[in-house]
Amino acid sequence: MNRSEAEVRVGQLRAQIERHDYQYYVLDEPTIPDAEYDHLMRELQALERAFPELVTSESPTQRVGGEPLEGFTEVRHRTPMLSLANAFSAEEIEQFHDRVIRGLEVEHVDYVAEPKLDGVAIALHYRDGRLQQAATRGDGNTGEDVTSNARTIAAIPLRLKNGDADRSWPARLEVRGEVYMPLAGFEAYNELARREGRKEFVNPRNAAAGSLRQLDPRLTAQRPLAFYAYALLAGDAMPPSHYEALRLLQEWGLPVNPEVRRVRDAASCLGFYEDMAARRAELPYDIDGVVFKVDRLEQQETLGFVSRAPRWAIAQKFPAQEVVTHLLGVDVQVGRTGALTPVARLEPVFVGGVTVTNATLHNLDEIHRKDVRVGDWVVVRRAGDVIPEVVSVVPERREGELPEFEMPAACPVCGSAVERVEGEAVFRCTGGLFCPAQRIRSILHFASRKALDIEGLGEKLVVQLVETGMVHSVADLYRLERDDLVGLERMGEKSTDNLLAQLERSKTPVLDRLLYALGIREVGEVTATALARHFGTLEAIGAAGEEDLVDVPDVGPVVASHVHAFFQESHNLEILEQLQDAGLRWQPLEGPEGEQPLADQTWVLTGALGMPRARAKNLLEALGARVTGSVSARTTVVLAGAEAGSKLRKAEKLGIDILDEDAFLELLEQHGVSL
Repeated sequence: MNRSEAEVRVGQLRAQIERHDYQYYVLDEPTIPDAEYDHLMRELQALERAFPELVTSESPTQRVGGEPLEGFTEVRHRTPMLSLANAFSAEEIEQFHDRVIRGLEVEHVDYVAEPKLDGVAIALHYRDGRLQQAATRGDGNTGEDVTSNARTIAAIPLRLKNGDADRSWPARLEVRGEVYMPLAGFEAYNELARREGRKEFVNPRNAAAGSLRQLDPRLTAQRPLAFYAYALLAGDAMPPSHYEALRLLQEWGLPVNPEVRRVRDAASCLGFYEDMAARRAELPYDIDGVVFKVDRLEQQETLGFVSRAPRWAIAQKFPAQEVVTHLLGVDVQVGRTGALTPVARLEPVFVGGVTVTNATLHNLDEIHRKDVRVGDWVVVRRAGDVIPEVVSVVPERREGELPEFEMPAACPVCGSAVERVEGEAVFRCTGGLFCPAQRIRSILHFASRKALDIEGLGEKLVVQLVETGMVHSVADLYRLERDDLVGLERMGEKSTDNLLAQLERSKTPVLDRLLYALGIREVGEVTATALARHFGTLEAIGAAGEEDLVDVPDVGPVVASHVHAFFQESHNLEILEQLQDAGLRWQPLEGPEGEQPLADQTWVLTGALGMPRARAKNLLEALGARVTGSVSARTTVVLAGAEAGSKLRKAEKLGIDILDEDAFLELLEQHGVSL
């Protein structure tokens, strides 16, 4: 490609990329996948490398940021960037509206309602459609020149789009708006910072401010910043209303918040506020309120200014999402899975619209990372329905030396030992069968289909049994009597009799099913089967040391530590003893180790079987077979139940042996497996 051809192609690529930027950032309607956009950008970059004389400051490739600055120069705003008066109640909005009506001597007035983004205000100056300068608000009269950094923000056009002939941009104009960091970008940035051991941002506003004021524009280019325009200053070229000015900015390629509405009178303003408050937590960015502006510019001019704020605009703020309060103590809660969670006990404070007395501290690593100590003054954040959390401490308010917080060695609910696996952040109670905090979960798991399969023992019934005090552990299930159950909600005579029969049937579980039912961490079906086959009895498993346990296939150091810890906890041993007293007699796994008649065979189960499929799988594995989910040339046998479908057809096509359930039962009998 010669220079002339390259120049034409560069122009085409820039036009395409600018059009796609407009579709993405302004209209929020991308028309091509990201990969195709990247392909266009790479082609443009390649041509500009080959023909550097074609590079211009407005090229989309020039957003990567230039050399670091020594410092920011001051910029004097020709028109001050004023603050807005704040309102915190419906009454104050009605009073504002009354003042506007009186000042204009009209009966009605139109407003433009906008979300108030929690970001950094910025002024963009365009000359002949090209971005010439960007400045922060500063003190309202003087800001800082951040042009190099603003040029890295993809949502800020380096060159304006041409509007219609009668709405094209003037030679000089100023656009004001908000630079912010979307919540998804904020979370992604902090996650990367955590992995790399770098400092995290406290909130999206600090993230936006810190990113925009980087002396090295290349760092700003790496931050996920965005921009929304909210005002146009264009002298005599201004349209008659603020709303039309926003639409004009959009035509010229500047993104305007899609939530902006034109509303009439105080009632509509308050309706907009309530709507945004209700949807605040769903928005992809932080807002701390809404802004109402008189729409007609001539009416704005009539109303004028008072002190440093316009009379024609007001911000209605949401209740604060971040406040400072005193950390009185740290309580440790135990969840259904046995996880211990530290919870901050706070001096009551109003945040996010509610009074907060407790906030999550997540885990011990987070407490140490933030250096949170009892007695500190802390920043508490609550966004929408999100659980309040301690964001950071206020170090200058710490009085004297405060001790570091450490997690308890014993469960605060049941007194069982607490364990923390190396490499994990969570501490857990080891008293899974005994701990009241884990009671409902442990019972449901014990009765689940893959465990003891106690049909009829669902969550609602378990909750009733626990809340009425009838069941404190899985052993108590076997002490239930007919009169206890009949009086419970949704438990008639028939359902009671069925449940009691199921409980009686479950008293002779195979060892691997019982092991799985105990809810030992990391012990799933396969591991339970491996342990049962290797040791043969529950007593042998309980007596095994960690070094013995890791000799079992599918058992590594982490699983071994969990199994060993479970059988070292006296509370768990008491429950096992109570189960035996209640009549449970676990059976050895069929097909003891060394007797593997189906070794080297691969089986596939398909269709509806008379026995639970998990049971059939366990029986086959006990005899040495490998059970998989798909049929292939390596499959040895397919066990086909009623209504078997595609797997059966594929097995027939491949000539694989097929057994029905009767033949399968005969096979089990031949190998001495009694059902």
